[in-house]
Amino acid sequence: MAWAGKLLRVNLTDGTCKAEPINMDWAGEYLGQRGLATKYLMEEIDPKVDPLAPENKMIMATGPLTGTNASTAGRYSVITKGELTGAIACSNSGGFFGNEMKNAGWDMIIFEGKSPKPVYLLLLDDEAELVDASDFWGKSCWDTEEGIKAKHGDKFIRVASIGEAGEIGVKYACIVNDMDRAAGRSGVGTVMGSKNLKAVAIRGTCGVRVNDPEAFAKAVAAGKEVLAGNPVTNAGLPTYGTQVLLNVINEVGALPTRNHKEVQFEGAADISGEAMHEPRKSDGKPNLVSNAACFACTIACQRVSTIDRTHYTVKERPEYHKASGGLEYEAAWSLGAATGVNDLDALTFANFLCNEHGIDPITFGATLAAAMEMYEDGVLDEATTGMPLKFGSAEALTTMVEKTCKGEGFGVELGLGSRRLCEKYGRPELSMGVKSQEFPAYDGRGIQGIGLAYATSNRGACHLRGYTIASEVLGIPEKTDPLATEGKAGLVKAFQDATAAFDSAGICIFSSFAWTLEDVAPQIDAGCGGGWTAERLLEVGERIWNMERQFNLAAGFTGKDDNLPQRLLKDAAKTGPAKGKVSGLDEMLPEYYQLRGWDADGVPTSETLERFGL
Repeated sequence: MAWAGKLLRVNLTDGTCKAEPINMDWAGEYLGQRGLATKYLMEEIDPKVDPLAPENKMIMATGPLTGTNASTAGRYSVITKGELTGAIACSNSGGFFGNEMKNAGWDMIIFEGKSPKPVYLLLLDDEAELVDASDFWGKSCWDTEEGIKAKHGDKFIRVASIGEAGEIGVKYACIVNDMDRAAGRSGVGTVMGSKNLKAVAIRGTCGVRVNDPEAFAKAVAAGKEVLAGNPVTNAGLPTYGTQVLLNVINEVGALPTRNHKEVQFEGAADISGEAMHEPRKSDGKPNLVSNAACFACTIACQRVSTIDRTHYTVKERPEYHKASGGLEYEAAWSLGAATGVNDLDALTFANFLCNEHGIDPITFGATLAAAMEMYEDGVLDEATTGMPLKFGSAEALTTMVEKTCKGEGFGVELGLGSRRLCEKYGRPELSMGVKSQEFPAYDGRGIQGIGLAYATSNRGACHLRGYTIASEVLGIPEKTDPLATEGKAGLVKAFQDATAAFDSAGICIFSSFAWTLEDVAPQIDAGCGGGWTAERLLEVGERIWNMERQFNLAAGFTGKDDNLPQRLLKDAAKTGPAKGKVSGLDEMLPEYYQLRGWDADGVPTSETLERFGL
């Protein structure tokens, strides 16, 4: 079967590493990765625990398809109670680390306690040890990854690490693997840093077995054929990456601009996917060098970029002259439109810094945007911030991202995230997020369904928990009106449940632009055995969603937290197709609760819990 069948339990307090069998009854109900690891977390910690206390646990988990040759099957997730949000956190990453972990023979690694000194886990197939990381503490993710590989003389070791941001407690630190792939949101890197765990380094040579190799090969081939025949997964994403969306969403009138004060950005074309292909005036070279792919991926949406050597941000920084992970849509938006900056090289440089030092660019850009609005409103001044924080200032962007990564000056304040920052300075209404997590790159006034998805997301505002953009903008699997509220409760629920199944399988959510669960089920069934159908996967997804809801309710969240900032509920969009519109959350939320089998306060009924065995 495709599961490895075992987990590694690492007690950082005691310095021990012990193997345990996976609970296969749970695997049958929660599949793997996001679902199965959340089940373990739910059973093993008190949801009210302080995220940075030793009693909180952090789980790295793969899915049953991870490490196989199914397309996009290179994913792993980090599951914990998030420091940014205090809610259930599950941050998903690509690259090659997940494959290495699975090929070393592990479904999950559970980290508990806190090490008395900095350490990293070295895992060579079934040999596990905690190694002194004192030489790497204080170093960036890039230097840590290169240093660990050099120390052990093995360039094939895969490393996931935190940078300085995770060590010093930036609330939205992430875990970076393969230099520019990241478990990026909710502060999972902050939790890792609180445990004095600098990195996880893995080399796996065991391989992954499947239940029925012949049936699996046929199912995988059929899945790849579907991806190859889809214009998004075969053309749009390989050519432009997720940046294919920037001009599209701007035209739709749903590109949040200058801290959501506007819904269209006049500089969008300058920082778009198309602009990344165009030769620069300064040196005649494009920002984009090439695309790239994660393990087993046939889509290859990843960007590899360079910056003009004469640009003010990098002319004295030779380490940024090499090609590295380029802008994806969310980072281009948060570092660009959210702050009003249309300097493509400045955005690319800021994104490099986020990768190098390990912070979430979505939360950083949104937090800086809130600070810029407070600066322009006179709430903040130069004596406090150290420099003018004006919308459109590329210098402010590139200066503050480095200060935040290293915990210097006003960067310490920006490291709090927008909710804590805005509350500190008396303007809580300027924090654009849900459950303390900042919005991604879509405005809920111009795309109504995504507003409901934000409000109800279990990990705080997130597009990847229910990507209704596929339907509302791209027409996948069918076109719905982005400005309508009718039918959006059912649409959001369907996307949320299916996404939970995709995440738990170990495959990339981008495959869902072409695949439905009907395409995924045969691959899981052949890989795992046991009668997996699309209907069963959908039920698993709904079970996972209700379990995550249970965690948050036990942690102290209520239905009142399923809300949006007043700016989206009261201030109408000023331009574009959504001009005059606000979010219709109040129309959609009651129907959503009803469809979920929750009461009027957003609590799952006893019948719902019984139906899913919760």
